[in-house]
Formats: sequence, C-alpha cells, structure tokens
Amino acid sequence: MSPEPDFLPTEVILIHSRGLLAKVKLDWTPQAGNCLDLDGQTYTVLERRHRYQLKSGQYCLSKIALYVQPVQSSTEKSLVNGCWVIGDATCIYNAHSEIIRCAVNPQGPCESCQHYSRGEGVES
Repeated sequence: MSPEPDFLPTEVILIHSRGLLAKVKLDWTPQAGNCLDLDGQTYTVLERRHRYQLKSGQYCLSKIALYVQPVQSSTEKSLVNGCWVIGDATCIYNAHSEIIRCAVNPQGPCESCQHYSRGEGVES
C-alpha cells in the first residue's frame, strides 16, 4: 500500500470581492498566471499566499490561499514571443501579460473597445 501524496489544503478566493470560492486539496502548487478549473469555471491565479502554523516550536506550511479572477473568454488570447497573453496584443495598451489585459480596459473585452489603437510594427 503506497502512502498518499501530500495534498495541501488550499483556499480559493475571488480577488475583487475577497469571497471564498472553495476549500480544496491540490496535488500541485499553482503559480501566478496559471489557470485553475473549479466547478466548471476557469480562473486565473493572480496571487498565492502561504499560511503557516506553529508546531513543536517550528513554523510549518499549513495551507495556501490562491487569489483568483474568472477567465472571461479563452478566445481573447494572443501568442506573443511564445507566451499566451490576455487580449488583443496588437493594441498599444495591451499589457502583454497572462494576468492583466491592459490599463484602460482591464476587464475587457478587447473587441469593440473604444480605446483600441494598433501599435506600429505589431503583426496580427
């Protein structure tokens, strides 16, 4: 009989409302920018915080808190230098990030955005 792998208790928290979405046990440690599927919805991990507990005079990792935001649309992604970024990378305001779309319209969508401005030398 093989020992069970260590599944660390993880709290999944919605970033804007600070509401607890779920308490789960994950067999992997998501990093900022990773996607997490939970109850049929996909979320992007924005931040990870560790929670420690004092046991026998030593601090031990007791759980992880993941701060997430829902992924709006998987079709609103662009490939830039081998990395997938949120939104239309041809716009000069695009952050070229897995985590945030842009400063002027971070929630999106890019389609029909009044601030869209194509950057020079940017290929579609």
